Amino acid sequence: MTPPRDPLALRSERHLAFFDVMFTRFFRTHMRALRVARWGMPVIPQGAPAVVFANHPSWWDGVAFMLLSRRLLRDRPLFTPMAEWALNKYGFMRRLGVFGVETGTPRGTVAFLRTAEHVLRDPTHILWINAPGRFADPRERPIPIAPGLTRLAELAPGAQFVPLAFDYPFWSERKAEMLAAFGTPIQAAELLALDRDARAARLADALTATADRLTQDAITRDPSRFETVVQGREGMGGVYQLWRRGIAALRGHRFDPRHDTGGAP
Repeated sequence: MTPPRDPLALRSERHLAFFDVMFTRFFRTHMRALRVARWGMPVIPQGAPAVVFANHPSWWDGVAFMLLSRRLLRDRPLFTPMAEWALNKYGFMRRLGVFGVETGTPRGTVAFLRTAEHVLRDPTHILWINAPGRFADPRERPIPIAPGLTRLAELAPGAQFVPLAFDYPFWSERKAEMLAAFGTPIQAAELLALDRDARAARLADALTATADRLTQDAITRDPSRFETVVQGREGMGGVYQLWRRGIAALRGHRFDPRHDTGGAP
Protein backbone atom coordinates (compact mmCIF):
# COMPACT_ATOMS: atom_id res chain seq x y z
CA MET A 1 0.00 0.00 0.00
CA THR A 2 1.48 3.35 -1.04
CA PRO A 3 1.52 5.81 1.88
CA PRO A 4 -0.08 9.27 1.61
CA ARG A 5 2.28 12.02 0.49
CA ASP A 6 4.54 9.37 -0.98
CA PRO A 7 8.15 10.55 -0.33
CA LEU A 8 9.38 8.69 -3.42
CA ALA A 9 7.00 10.62 -5.66
CA LEU A 10 7.67 13.97 -3.97
CA ARG A 11 11.47 13.75 -3.95
CA SER A 12 13.05 16.06 -6.53
CA GLU A 13 16.67 16.04 -7.69
CA ARG A 14 16.30 19.67 -8.79
CA HIS A 15 15.22 20.69 -5.29
CA LEU A 16 18.01 18.59 -3.75
CA ALA A 17 20.67 20.30 -5.86
CA PHE A 18 19.37 23.77 -4.98
CA PHE A 19 19.03 23.15 -1.25
CA ASP A 20 22.40 21.42 -1.09
CA VAL A 21 23.88 24.78 -2.07
CA MET A 22 21.74 26.57 0.52
CA PHE A 23 22.48 24.13 3.35
CA THR A 24 26.20 24.24 2.54
CA ARG A 25 26.25 28.03 2.59
CA PHE A 26 24.34 28.06 5.89
CA PHE A 27 26.71 25.49 7.37
CA ARG A 28 29.83 27.39 6.33
CA THR A 29 28.49 30.53 7.99
CA HIS A 30 27.68 28.92 11.33
CA MET A 31 30.01 25.90 11.80
CA ARG A 32 33.76 25.49 11.51
CA ALA A 33 33.92 22.18 9.59
CA LEU A 34 32.17 18.89 8.95
CA ARG A 35 34.72 16.18 9.65
CA VAL A 36 34.36 12.40 9.38
CA ALA A 37 36.74 10.17 11.34
CA ARG A 38 39.19 8.47 8.99
CA TRP A 39 38.25 5.07 10.42
CA GLY A 40 34.54 5.98 10.20
CA MET A 41 33.96 6.65 6.51
CA PRO A 42 30.81 4.85 5.29
CA VAL A 43 31.28 1.36 3.85
CA ILE A 44 27.77 0.22 2.94
CA PRO A 45 27.38 -2.80 0.65
CA GLN A 46 25.55 -2.23 -2.62
CA GLY A 47 22.54 -4.29 -3.68
CA ALA A 48 20.52 -3.91 -0.47
CA PRO A 49 18.71 -1.02 1.21
CA ALA A 50 20.26 0.49 4.31
CA VAL A 51 19.13 2.08 7.55
CA VAL A 52 21.58 4.62 8.96
CA PHE A 53 20.69 5.01 12.64
CA ALA A 54 22.31 7.93 14.44
CA ASN A 55 22.41 9.43 17.89
CA HIS A 56 20.55 12.74 18.22
CA PRO A 57 22.54 15.36 20.12
CA SER A 58 21.61 18.45 18.11
CA TRP A 59 19.29 20.37 15.80
CA TRP A 60 22.16 20.16 13.31
CA ASP A 61 21.73 16.40 12.83
CA GLY A 62 19.24 16.83 9.97
CA VAL A 63 21.63 19.18 8.16
CA ALA A 64 24.40 16.63 8.73
CA PHE A 65 22.28 13.90 7.10
CA MET A 66 21.87 16.04 3.98
CA LEU A 67 25.53 17.09 3.74
CA LEU A 68 26.88 13.57 4.32
CA SER A 69 24.42 11.97 1.94
CA ARG A 70 25.20 14.37 -0.88
CA ARG A 71 28.98 14.06 -0.50
CA LEU A 72 29.63 10.49 0.58
CA LEU A 73 26.59 8.49 -0.58
CA ARG A 74 25.28 10.50 -3.49
CA ASP A 75 24.22 7.41 -5.48
CA ARG A 76 22.01 6.20 -2.60
CA PRO A 77 18.82 8.33 -2.34
CA LEU A 78 18.17 9.68 1.15
CA PHE A 79 14.87 9.46 3.01
CA THR A 80 14.37 10.57 6.59
CA PRO A 81 11.43 11.09 8.97
CA MET A 82 10.57 14.34 10.74
CA ALA A 83 7.82 15.21 13.19
CA GLU A 84 4.77 16.16 11.14
CA TRP A 85 4.19 19.40 13.05
CA ALA A 86 7.77 20.51 12.31
CA LEU A 87 7.68 19.42 8.67
CA ASN A 88 4.52 21.46 8.14
CA LYS A 89 6.63 24.56 8.85
CA TYR A 90 9.20 23.57 6.21
CA GLY A 91 7.11 22.04 3.46
CA PHE A 92 9.91 22.32 0.91
CA MET A 93 11.72 19.51 2.75
CA ARG A 94 9.19 16.99 1.42
CA ARG A 95 11.02 17.49 -1.91
CA LEU A 96 14.27 16.39 -0.27
CA GLY A 97 13.17 12.93 0.83
CA VAL A 98 11.81 14.01 4.23
CA PHE A 99 8.47 12.56 5.30
CA GLY A 100 6.22 13.46 8.21
CA VAL A 101 5.58 11.31 11.29
CA GLU A 102 2.87 11.85 13.87
CA THR A 103 4.85 11.47 17.09
CA GLY A 104 3.69 9.88 20.32
CA THR A 105 0.71 7.92 18.97
CA PRO A 106 0.17 4.30 17.86
CA ARG A 107 -1.29 5.62 14.61
CA GLY A 108 1.89 7.60 13.98
CA THR A 109 4.06 4.55 14.62
CA VAL A 110 2.03 2.46 12.17
CA ALA A 111 2.23 5.19 9.52
CA PHE A 112 6.01 5.52 10.01
CA LEU A 113 6.54 1.78 9.62
CA ARG A 114 4.38 1.67 6.51
CA THR A 115 6.35 4.52 4.91
CA ALA A 116 9.69 3.02 5.97
CA GLU A 117 8.75 -0.32 4.41
CA HIS A 118 7.77 1.49 1.21
CA VAL A 119 11.13 3.31 1.10
CA LEU A 120 13.22 0.22 1.85
CA ARG A 121 11.75 -1.87 -0.97
CA ASP A 122 14.27 -0.22 -3.30
CA PRO A 123 17.78 -1.64 -2.76
CA THR A 124 19.39 1.71 -3.61
CA HIS A 125 17.59 3.64 -0.86
CA ILE A 126 18.93 4.64 2.54
CA LEU A 127 16.64 5.53 5.43
CA TRP A 128 18.43 7.94 7.79
CA ILE A 129 16.93 7.99 11.28
CA ASN A 130 17.79 9.34 14.72
CA ALA A 131 17.77 6.22 16.86
CA PRO A 132 16.63 7.77 20.18
CA GLY A 133 13.51 9.35 18.69
CA ARG A 134 14.28 12.44 20.81
CA PHE A 135 17.19 14.76 21.50
CA ALA A 136 19.78 13.03 23.69
CA ASP A 137 23.16 14.25 24.90
CA PRO A 138 25.99 12.41 23.10
CA ARG A 139 27.29 11.23 26.51
CA GLU A 140 23.97 9.71 27.61
CA ARG A 141 24.31 5.97 28.27
CA PRO A 142 22.73 3.71 27.39
CA ILE A 143 21.87 5.38 24.10
CA PRO A 144 18.07 5.23 23.76
CA ILE A 145 16.65 3.20 20.88
CA ALA A 146 13.12 4.07 19.73
CA PRO A 147 10.82 1.01 19.44
CA GLY A 148 10.09 1.61 15.75
CA LEU A 149 13.74 1.08 14.86
CA THR A 150 13.76 -2.46 16.24
CA ARG A 151 10.90 -3.42 13.92
CA LEU A 152 12.51 -2.26 10.68
CA ALA A 153 14.43 -5.51 10.21
CA GLU A 154 11.08 -7.33 10.01
CA LEU A 155 9.94 -5.02 7.22
CA ALA A 156 13.25 -5.06 5.31
CA PRO A 157 14.94 -8.42 6.01
CA GLY A 158 17.66 -7.75 3.43
CA ALA A 159 18.65 -4.35 4.79
CA GLN A 160 21.96 -3.24 6.32
CA PHE A 161 21.82 -1.28 9.61
CA VAL A 162 24.64 1.24 9.91
CA PRO A 163 25.43 3.15 13.13
CA LEU A 164 26.33 6.83 12.79
CA ALA A 165 27.67 8.93 15.67
CA PHE A 166 27.67 12.73 15.90
CA ASP A 167 29.46 15.11 18.23
CA TYR A 168 29.70 18.92 18.19
CA PRO A 169 32.68 20.05 20.29
CA PHE A 170 34.27 23.46 20.36
CA TRP A 171 37.99 23.31 19.69
CA SER A 172 40.18 26.37 19.13
CA GLU A 173 37.80 28.53 17.07
CA ARG A 174 34.58 30.38 17.90
CA LYS A 175 32.46 27.92 15.86
CA ALA A 176 31.74 24.31 16.75
CA GLU A 177 33.06 21.31 14.88
CA MET A 178 30.56 18.86 13.36
CA LEU A 179 32.18 15.46 13.87
CA ALA A 180 30.76 12.21 12.49
CA ALA A 181 31.69 8.55 12.19
CA PHE A 182 29.96 5.55 10.60
CA GLY A 183 30.26 2.12 12.20
CA THR A 184 30.25 -1.42 10.84
CA PRO A 185 26.97 -2.45 9.14
CA ILE A 186 24.76 -5.02 10.85
CA GLN A 187 22.73 -7.33 8.63
CA ALA A 188 18.99 -7.45 9.24
CA ALA A 189 19.26 -11.24 9.39
CA GLU A 190 21.39 -10.94 12.53
CA LEU A 191 18.77 -8.71 14.16
CA LEU A 192 15.93 -11.02 13.15
CA ALA A 193 17.57 -13.83 15.08
CA LEU A 194 16.99 -11.78 18.27
CA ASP A 195 13.82 -10.74 20.05
CA ARG A 196 13.00 -7.03 19.98
CA ASP A 197 14.57 -6.23 23.35
CA ALA A 198 17.79 -7.96 22.33
CA ARG A 199 17.71 -6.15 18.97
CA ALA A 200 17.48 -2.81 20.76
CA ALA A 201 20.49 -3.78 22.89
CA ARG A 202 22.48 -4.88 19.82
CA LEU A 203 21.75 -1.60 18.02
CA ALA A 204 22.53 0.44 21.12
CA ASP A 205 25.84 -1.40 21.63
CA ALA A 206 26.91 -0.79 18.03
CA LEU A 207 26.01 2.90 18.21
CA THR A 208 27.67 3.27 21.61
CA ALA A 209 30.91 1.71 20.36
CA THR A 210 30.95 4.09 17.39
CA ALA A 211 30.15 7.12 19.55
CA ASP A 212 32.75 6.25 22.18
CA ARG A 213 35.47 5.86 19.57
CA LEU A 214 34.47 9.19 18.01
CA THR A 215 34.66 10.81 21.45
CA GLN A 216 38.25 9.65 21.83
CA ASP A 217 39.15 11.30 18.53
CA ALA A 218 37.27 14.48 19.51
CA ILE A 219 39.22 14.71 22.77
CA THR A 220 42.52 14.87 20.85
CA ARG A 221 41.33 18.06 19.08
CA ASP A 222 43.41 16.85 16.13
CA PRO A 223 41.88 17.56 12.69
CA SER A 224 44.34 15.17 11.05
CA ARG A 225 42.34 12.26 12.50
CA PHE A 226 39.44 13.30 10.27
CA GLU A 227 38.54 13.79 6.64
CA THR A 228 37.22 17.33 6.23
CA VAL A 229 34.05 17.02 4.15
CA VAL A 230 32.90 20.66 4.30
CA GLN A 231 35.07 23.55 5.48
CA GLY A 232 33.41 26.53 7.13
CA ARG A 233 34.65 30.09 7.29
CA GLU A 234 37.48 30.61 9.76
CA GLY A 235 38.23 33.42 12.16
CA MET A 236 36.15 36.02 13.99
CA GLY A 237 34.79 37.86 10.97
CA GLY A 238 33.62 41.47 11.05
CA VAL A 239 35.71 44.62 11.42
CA TYR A 240 38.38 42.96 13.57
CA GLN A 241 39.14 40.37 10.90
CA LEU A 242 39.31 43.07 8.22
CA TRP A 243 41.80 44.94 10.40
CA ARG A 244 43.93 41.79 10.86
CA ARG A 245 43.83 41.13 7.12
CA GLY A 246 44.99 44.69 6.43
CA ILE A 247 47.88 44.43 8.91
CA ALA A 248 49.01 41.16 7.31
CA ALA A 249 48.93 42.77 3.86
CA LEU A 250 50.99 45.77 5.04
CA ARG A 251 53.59 43.42 6.49
CA GLY A 252 53.67 41.27 3.37
CA HIS A 253 52.39 38.21 5.23
CA ARG A 254 49.85 35.64 4.13
CA PHE A 255 46.70 36.18 6.19
CA ASP A 256 45.52 33.21 8.26
CA PRO A 257 42.12 33.84 9.90
CA ARG A 258 42.41 30.98 12.42
CA HIS A 259 42.90 31.66 16.14
CA ASP A 260 45.14 28.61 16.54
CA THR A 261 47.58 28.62 13.64
CA GLY A 262 49.90 25.98 15.06
CA GLY A 263 47.92 22.90 14.07
CA ALA A 264 46.48 21.39 10.95
CA PRO A 265 43.63 23.30 9.23
